[in-house]
Amino acid sequence: MRNFTGLGNYSRGLIAQLCQQAPQNEYLLFAPEGNEGNERIQQFLKEAPLLRCLYAEGAKRYIKPLWRSWLVSKEINDRGVDIYHGLSGELPLNIGRYPRIKSVVTIHDLIFERFPQFYHRIDRYIYTYKMKKACETADRVIAVSQCTKRDIMSLYGIPEEKIDVVYQGCDPAFTASASAETMQEVKARYNLEEGYILYVGTIEERKNALLAVKAMKEVKDRTLVLAGRATPYSRQLWQAAEEMGIRERIRMLHDVPFSLLPALYQMAAAFVYPSRYEGFGIPILEALNSNVPVVACTGSCLEEAGGPDSLYVHPDDVREMAQAVNSILENPDLRRMMTEKGLKWAERFSKEHHANGILQVYDTICK
Repeated sequence: MRNFTGLGNYSRGLIAQLCQQAPQNEYLLFAPEGNEGNERIQQFLKEAPLLRCLYAEGAKRYIKPLWRSWLVSKEINDRGVDIYHGLSGELPLNIGRYPRIKSVVTIHDLIFERFPQFYHRIDRYIYTYKMKKACETADRVIAVSQCTKRDIMSLYGIPEEKIDVVYQGCDPAFTASASAETMQEVKARYNLEEGYILYVGTIEERKNALLAVKAMKEVKDRTLVLAGRATPYSRQLWQAAEEMGIRERIRMLHDVPFSLLPALYQMAAAFVYPSRYEGFGIPILEALNSNVPVVACTGSCLEEAGGPDSLYVHPDDVREMAQAVNSILENPDLRRMMTEKGLKWAERFSKEHHANGILQVYDTICK
């Protein structure tokens, strides 16, 4: 509930849509503590009027990991819950002791298994234990992409017939044109001119923004805007830009308000997403819905998000990235085709389709 990045957005968006599309169901949200003081949570609760929030009581709220992993199972059972859905890759570890409860778990990615060097050892151990056990325990496993489904099968040995691929969508805010006032606010706040190259996502090593920075040496007269949370990896980007003499054409924006993100996308000439590995790639959908052509990298699931009319390059090929970006900038017909077909591709990832897919999974295990 309090997570305002990918997993939190996924959970809140799905719950609100389920309440709208299937009001005949009763929805219970189990959380360790209340959220009365958060405006975004309050807005979410207004969008999901059928939702009842059940918080840990007494001392339980102070032992969140224990409550979430063990104690909540009895509460779920006592409430007569028919289906428990673990929305963020885990289930209560002892939920299997209550066979009446059907369970579903959504696995967003297994990046920590594919690229363990980017994670602390103890974190990898915890993630592996919880997700593998959840996949084994659940009646159905939901993967957010075919790539994630393949990982679940190959890494955890889960049979294919137990896994459903249900694609998610991006926030509807990206389908609406930003106002002239909002665009002007973005320009003034961040000292930007339209026509920059945009990246949105955490600025960390796995996301491979260094490829985009290096490519800018061959992309003339454009600025690369990197919008996202900074990590120590940011220093590598600044050093590379300094060595290539393009530091003045690299901008890093941190803590961009969500309300300004659609305008930030819509003023870009192209969107680059050079990540080495993703579970799906929501920023690509945000760009496509914003009428911005996309260049992404091969090797994971990004072709699923970007569709056949986006451009894809090897995550280590700087020249290929530069050529792809330049082809968009120099060819108006190509740009027009990519934006039109990209927008059409993005329509299949609506919040309605997402909720319908989840409801079909629920129906399957209730039969």
